[in-house]
Amino acid sequence: MKKSLQNFTIQKWITVLSVLLFIVKIIAYYITSSLAILSDALESIVNVIAGFIGLYSLYVAAKPKDEDHPYGHGKAEFVSAAAEGSLIIAAGIIIIYETIQNILQNTQIKSLDQGMWLIALTAALNYIAGLYCVKIGKQNNSLALESSGKHLQIDTYSTLGVLGSIALIYFTKIYWLDKVIAIALSFWIIYNGYTILRKSLAGIMDEADKVLLNQFIQELNAHKKANWIDLHNLRVIKYGPLLHIDCHLTLPWYMNIHEAHREIDALSDLIKNKFGDAIELFVHTDGCLDFSCAICTKTDCPARKHPFQQQLIWTLENLVSNQKHSI
Repeated sequence: MKKSLQNFTIQKWITVLSVLLFIVKIIAYYITSSLAILSDALESIVNVIAGFIGLYSLYVAAKPKDEDHPYGHGKAEFVSAAAEGSLIIAAGIIIIYETIQNILQNTQIKSLDQGMWLIALTAALNYIAGLYCVKIGKQNNSLALESSGKHLQIDTYSTLGVLGSIALIYFTKIYWLDKVIAIALSFWIIYNGYTILRKSLAGIMDEADKVLLNQFIQELNAHKKANWIDLHNLRVIKYGPLLHIDCHLTLPWYMNIHEAHREIDALSDLIKNKFGDAIELFVHTDGCLDFSCAICTKTDCPARKHPFQQQLIWTLENLVSNQKHSI
């Protein structure tokens, strides 16, 4: 809950910043009539709209579980990211349209030196804010906040490109470069919108996050206990900042309920120490079978029927399958 409230507060200030930077860019466009600056300003419109969408989604995601939403409201973040990606793509298309219109009208650009200072200011503020958003978003497993941060970083890179282009036009007096740069920037914006949209749809569809799964598996292999004979049917699902993890854990068959529960607690503590407290862990325990002896490293087992042969290294391929392992 604390992480969700932190995410909401950060997004609130990001939204305010987006509005202010949009105003600055519009002023820069009004001063210069540069299409490249207009492209940057149009993307900032998306920043403002996406900021409000992200703000609302984080407000919803921060709500506690209820009868209608037993897994919480975290999926709202994926919807927000999908909307943001779609808006970024729309901004790229609008830039192409405006550039074509400008070619037909042949509008002259002016006062580029003043525009450069204003654009440079927005780039610096965007980069600092974006870096902070991505950092906190990753720490809190918030796709909405991370998407906002990446969007701000993308805006920074495109703004720096615009800034360099304006400087080139200012010194060379080759004014048609303004239109070429605007078109190139539009395709870059569309591509980045697609990547955000693709990631959000993956979250909505509960697509496996292989990077996260591999981090999880690496931690298990590094701290595996002798009683954890086998692990399989591993799944990790994101609900905003909440990670829902379930798996099947094979333990010695002779353990009583209390002993098995202690092993599950140890597994839970290991995961939370690595990934934070926003974890829901559901473990189904299985008793070991005769063929488990071949991969069991427990040296003091009173019921061993077969000798140990080799330790099984857990991998993404063998942990996600719904099958107990053997040699």
